[in-house]
Amino acid sequence: MSSPMITIERFLLSQQPEYAKGDLTTLFYDIALAAKMIATQTRRAALLDTLGYEGTTNVQGERQRKLDVYADDVMFKMNDHTGRLCAMVSEEREDWIQIPDNYSKGHYVMVYDPLDGSSNIDTNVTIGTIFGIFRTLDDKNRGGLEDCLRSGRELVAAGYIIYGTSTMFVYSAGQGVHGFTLDPEIGEFLLTHENMRFPEKPAYYSFNNGSYRNWDPGVQKYSDWLQSNEGPRLSQRYIGSLVADFHRNLLYGGIYGYPGEVSLPNGKIRLLYEAGPMAFLAEHAGGYGSNGVESLLDIKPANLHQRTPVFIGSRELVTRAEEFIRKEKSK
Repeated sequence: MSSPMITIERFLLSQQPEYAKGDLTTLFYDIALAAKMIATQTRRAALLDTLGYEGTTNVQGERQRKLDVYADDVMFKMNDHTGRLCAMVSEEREDWIQIPDNYSKGHYVMVYDPLDGSSNIDTNVTIGTIFGIFRTLDDKNRGGLEDCLRSGRELVAAGYIIYGTSTMFVYSAGQGVHGFTLDPEIGEFLLTHENMRFPEKPAYYSFNNGSYRNWDPGVQKYSDWLQSNEGPRLSQRYIGSLVADFHRNLLYGGIYGYPGEVSLPNGKIRLLYEAGPMAFLAEHAGGYGSNGVESLLDIKPANLHQRTPVFIGSRELVTRAEEFIRKEKSK
């Protein structure tokens, strides 16, 4: 007998913890709908002339691609008027996003990277969307910067959407990590991966070894250990999209790393809307996320677009990275 067909809506209504039911569940629906729209656009990008650059730059000083702008616009417009959010933060916008006064405000804050790995867009390589959700600090207020600058420990939910050979929605509201695959024929996300966990035996490491000479000695020695006879002898797989590399390592076991470099001492990954949500997911899948010194979830950002070194994946591999880094720094 075939397994029952469980839609994301059915799963959310039956499996969410009590605190996550209501507005938070409906917020997931809104994000899932935005994901469908972005997935449609990415599949047809070349046909719709949405490849290439927009001609503008974002707050990071990075040239914005057309799909970056589209994805950001979809995420904003799907969530600004629903009465479920009191504020948003996007990688593509310099300041936090206020909910327009003519709309009611909600109990949650959403932080997001609308299109992670967008440098891969024009070469048809896997990209994704990352999001994290906090509860507002004061339900009486319409939201403020203090509602947004929060550590990952305060997240109530997080997730990502991966746009590849199939589109998947992966999320956690604190009780397991669950994955849903979009069936384009019926337009629904169906449960395909329940209670996702990092396998005990890891298979891959995802570091850009082209930057090896720019890493600190502790990171270099750790990378060498990963490939040595004394270490786990992992295979290297690196896409350059946090969502894609994390997703593969979640399925097969492994570690993703973006260390600090000479020219980028704090790395490139943003703490608030990339590293924090992914570390939240990792922890609820039995893994761990660190900046090389401490848990990513324990770091409160000083500004919206703060960067951080990232080591995230199977717990034992991440804690071993901390040991190598700590040992070299103590010399």
